[in-house]
Amino acid sequence: MPADAHAPAETYSYLGPAGTFTEAALAQVTAAQGKNWHPVNNVGEALNDVVAGRSIAAMIAIENSIEGGVSATQDALATIPDLRIVGEFLVPVNFVLVARPGTTRADVSIVNAHPVAYGQTHLWLDKNLPGHGHIPASSNVAAAANLLLNDHANAAVAPPGITKHYDLEVLATDIGDNPNAVTRFVLVSRTVAVPDRTGSDKTSIIAELPDDKAGRLLEMLEQFATRGVNMSLIESRPIGDALGRYRFIIDLDGHIHDERVADALLGLKRFSPNVIFLGSYARADKLPIEVSTRYGDDSFLEAREWLNGLMN
Repeated sequence: MPADAHAPAETYSYLGPAGTFTEAALAQVTAAQGKNWHPVNNVGEALNDVVAGRSIAAMIAIENSIEGGVSATQDALATIPDLRIVGEFLVPVNFVLVARPGTTRADVSIVNAHPVAYGQTHLWLDKNLPGHGHIPASSNVAAAANLLLNDHANAAVAPPGITKHYDLEVLATDIGDNPNAVTRFVLVSRTVAVPDRTGSDKTSIIAELPDDKAGRLLEMLEQFATRGVNMSLIESRPIGDALGRYRFIIDLDGHIHDERVADALLGLKRFSPNVIFLGSYARADKLPIEVSTRYGDDSFLEAREWLNGLMN
């Protein structure tokens, strides 16, 4: 869907160009159908579109089942204010090897590929193209498009279906090293009201330790463990102001309206000098969150009533 001058409410930004996995994730958003889709060059540009009001939301990759968290996304969410994750979407990831027409696999000595895609295909490439070189690309589609610009590469790692957009030949299919690879994308908007609980929710936050004294990380983790809140993701990223200073990107099973999650966030706020709430939203896999009865809402409400009774 080409970009145009529609109002921001009509526009969604995504990592382009057309044919990327990010576009496939955006295609899962019901509200985005029939609206203007604006391809951008990087995560920062996508989020800046949202902050500046040029787009109502941006689709960005945040985690891969093989490579882990996407550092560029994590850093951007930590440093660009007034953003809120409003949904997550999963896209199975596989790749094909493409080349200019007339090229054979024996001709390939240099491969153009996005660094993440290269990391997910390097075993196949090392086995089938021994001694090949690698030129990084800004996106999976850009890797393929570069071949038509007299690029130094002989072939590119690209998404399936790329030949619908570019005059290229497929030299090999299913070249991903893990057939179960999945990339998790999030739809990010400006700060909005938190949606209602679904029973299958995730809460994303970013937190910093107060200092680098022994046991501080354990203290942070105890805010969740003592309240029965499971973490489905925890990764560290350097803050950048000094060596040894890190922030933690955390996904929690549950919703901020769940008593156990809200109580854990209160404890975290008292402990951490900087907590960023990125949002509570429905899980893409729709799996229900299982919680022990002692950590259910009723248990927290009963305990609060008990305490109130002691103080009256």
